[in-house]
Amino acid sequence: MNDPVPPTGTPARSPAPAADDEPSYIDYEAFLSPSFTPSSFANTLSQTAASAHILATLTAQITALNDSYAQLEREVTQKHAEADEVRRVAARLWETLKLGRAVGRCLQLGRQLEAQHAELAVRGREDWRALVRCAHTLLALREMFAGAGVAGAEGYGLDKVAVVRTLREGVVAPVEKGVRETAERVVREFSMGSAAGAATFAQSEEVRGRTVAALTALYLLTPVPAGAKGGEKWVPTLMLQALEVYLRSALQSSIAGLSRALATLPSLERTLAEVSARCQNVVALEAVLEGTKAPQHPMLQAKQPSGNMLQPLLTYLETGSLASYFWRTMASSMAPRVQEIVAKGGVSARTLRTNRQSVGEAIKDCVAKGSQLPSAVAAAAKGKGKGGEAEAGGKHWEREVAVMVGSIVNNLGR
Repeated sequence: MNDPVPPTGTPARSPAPAADDEPSYIDYEAFLSPSFTPSSFANTLSQTAASAHILATLTAQITALNDSYAQLEREVTQKHAEADEVRRVAARLWETLKLGRAVGRCLQLGRQLEAQHAELAVRGREDWRALVRCAHTLLALREMFAGAGVAGAEGYGLDKVAVVRTLREGVVAPVEKGVRETAERVVREFSMGSAAGAATFAQSEEVRGRTVAALTALYLLTPVPAGAKGGEKWVPTLMLQALEVYLRSALQSSIAGLSRALATLPSLERTLAEVSARCQNVVALEAVLEGTKAPQHPMLQAKQPSGNMLQPLLTYLETGSLASYFWRTMASSMAPRVQEIVAKGGVSARTLRTNRQSVGEAIKDCVAKGSQLPSAVAAAAKGKGKGGEAEAGGKHWEREVAVMVGSIVNNLGR
C-alpha cells in the first residue's frame, strides 16, 4: 500500500538529525529551541567559553604561585632576615670583644708603666735600666693609641672609651713627661770628673750605664711621623737635642769663664783647668756614644741600619768629632771677647798683651789636655776608637790648638 501524500501546502520536515556517531558543527537543538534569539546565542559561542577556561586555568596557577611564594618567604626570606640579624649581633659582639681586649691590654700596660716608673723614684737604689723599660712600654701604648682611628687596628675605638682617655691623660702623659725629664737631666749631669780630679773606674762605669739608659730612652721616645716609618727620614731628635743642650752648656760656661780669666790673669790657670775638664767630659761622652749601638726602634717598620749613637750627633752638628766642635765653637766666640777687652784698654789689656806668649802656651796645654780621655774612660776603651786617637795627645789636635790660640793671641794687637 502506498504511503499517503501529504496535503498540498504543508512544508516537508527536515530530515532527522544525524545519528550520534555523525558529528556536526551545527547545534540543531539550540537553533530549534522556541526561546532561541541571536543575541543569547552569541553569548554562548566558543570564544567566551575559551576565555572562561583560560581564566579558570590561570586562577589555579596564580593561586599555586602565591602559595609557592608564601612558602619561599617562610623558608628563605624570613630565615635570611633572622640569619642576617644574628650575623650583625655576632659582628657587634666580636667588635666589643676586640675593644674589650684592647682596653684590658691598655690597662695592663698602664699598671706596668706605673711600676716601672716607680723604680726610678726610690733614691739610693735607682735602676736606670727602668728608663728603657718605661720607654718600651710607652711605645707599646703609643702604638695602641695610634690605631684608635684606624679600622681593623688593634686599638680601634679606644679614643671613645672613657677609662682609656683617663689612663692616657692621668698616667701615660705624666709618666712620659717624667721619663723624658729624668733622661734629659741625666745627660745634662754627665761628668767623668772635674778639675779637682777624675772619677774612678767604678764611678765612670756607673755614669756610663745611666747615661746610655737615658740616651736610649730619648732615642726610643722620639716620635715617628706616619711618613717616616721606613726610617729613611727619621732622626732621634730628643736624644740629639739633649746632647746639644749639654754641649751648649759646657761651651757657654767655658766661654764665660775664660773671658773673665783673660781680664784677670791670676785666675787663668784655674779657669783653663775647668775648661779642659769640660772638654774631657765631652770627649768621654763621645767615647760612650761611639761604643753604644743604636737600639732598634719598634715603630720603624723597615730594617734599620746598624750603627752607633755617635754618628747621628756628628751628622747633626756637621763635625768630625766632638772635641773639634768644642774648640772651634769656643774659638769663634772668644775672638770678639778678646777684641772687647783690648778695646776697653786699661790694665787688663796691657797685662794680656804683655803675657801673650805665656797665655798662648797655657791655651795650647789646655787644648791638648782637654782633648784626651779621662784615665778611667781610657782604661775602659783599651785604645779602641776615639779613645786611641785621643791618647795621642796634642799632636792629633794641632789644628784645634792653632785655631784656639789664634783666636786669643792674634786679636791682642801689638
